[in-house]
Amino acid sequence: MRRGIAATALVASFALAATACGGSDSGDKADGPVTITWWDTSNATNEAPTYKALIKEFEAANKDVKVKYVNVPFDQAQNKFDTAAGASGAPDVLRSDVGWTPAFAKKGYFLPLDGTEALADEAKFKPNLIEQAQYDGKTYGVPFVTDTLALVYNKQLFAKAGVEAPKTWDDLKTAAATIKSKTGVDGYWGSTQAYYAQTFLFGEGTDTVDVSAKKITVNSDAAQKGYGTWLSLFSGKGLHKADTTADAYAHIQDAFVNGKVAAIIQGPWEITNFYKGSAFTDKANLGIATVPAGSTGKAGAPTGGHNLSVYAGSDSAHQKAAEKFVGFMTSAKSQTEIALKNSTLPTRDDAYTAEVKADPGIAGYQTVLASAQPRPALPEYSSLLTPLDTELNSIAGGKESLDKGLGNAEVAIAKLVPDFSK
Repeated sequence: MRRGIAATALVASFALAATACGGSDSGDKADGPVTITWWDTSNATNEAPTYKALIKEFEAANKDVKVKYVNVPFDQAQNKFDTAAGASGAPDVLRSDVGWTPAFAKKGYFLPLDGTEALADEAKFKPNLIEQAQYDGKTYGVPFVTDTLALVYNKQLFAKAGVEAPKTWDDLKTAAATIKSKTGVDGYWGSTQAYYAQTFLFGEGTDTVDVSAKKITVNSDAAQKGYGTWLSLFSGKGLHKADTTADAYAHIQDAFVNGKVAAIIQGPWEITNFYKGSAFTDKANLGIATVPAGSTGKAGAPTGGHNLSVYAGSDSAHQKAAEKFVGFMTSAKSQTEIALKNSTLPTRDDAYTAEVKADPGIAGYQTVLASAQPRPALPEYSSLLTPLDTELNSIAGGKESLDKGLGNAEVAIAKLVPDFSK
């Protein structure tokens, strides 16, 4: 029942009476249903209603289980779960970003799901997504939704300018200048966030670190070249200057959906919001293409998404109920319903029905998934983006040179992975 559980979580499991993990406040009775708690980290407005409806379906079909739904803001969930699991108990099920899985698995907070009801359909899921749910040979989550980054563009503006979706970053610069000349609208607006800048590293055949060689590569020649290309896209005709404010994400998104910029790099979690903008009242106007390639000819972006994971500190009854719930939420039927309602990408091929693929957003992103690059199973990998976020923002804002900023990032990353060489 407690396979691999860390000592802190083991102690916490004895205090579950005061937590949402099957304690006395969960509504459990000796002869009544088991109540499990699910922390969902999805968009509370666009996605959560679909999940709440599915919970009702699950409860109707499984009278022995009740689900307490809690929507936790994504940017707070990782730290909250880490604190809860290590101290006083955590929710029975977590919608976990794929980047969190190795770290929580290493700490013993997630239950291995191999051979359980939760993972009964393992063969139906895309193999690379199962791989991203694994750590040290065991599977600690079931793929729930997947995503990657793509170049999303306004087809009408591109057609008016007479340009096509660019294949390389140089092509993008040329297209942006032409779009500006022909339409008066900027052709491209890039992000300063490290996650988005990963595409430029992949285009040069590198990454922040080389896990197999245990080497920090964020300041390598290839990385310097990739980030140099990234930086060059903030100046020039038709290229919007860098936004280094705290609201940059919202500014870029708003400009795109309302036709004030022709192209951005974005993920499928924004599909429903694309359609709410004035530029995409006609959904067919949304263009989706693989991110442009770097000098190596390679084009790729990080594979993202979320798994449903089960807390290792829950008792056996709650774990079994949680496994049943996870199996239901990741079934072909549920995944299809989620895709139709939320315009998110399913993680299993049998959920890509004709009706699902009728959504141009889903169909478009499905075509770029093949170029997505899985994240390495390094527990610290997600945390490596934090110092990069700071340094890239300073570089894009002109406060630091590229050399200085990447040097600072290299020093900060060395502290996070002290066994890696520079």
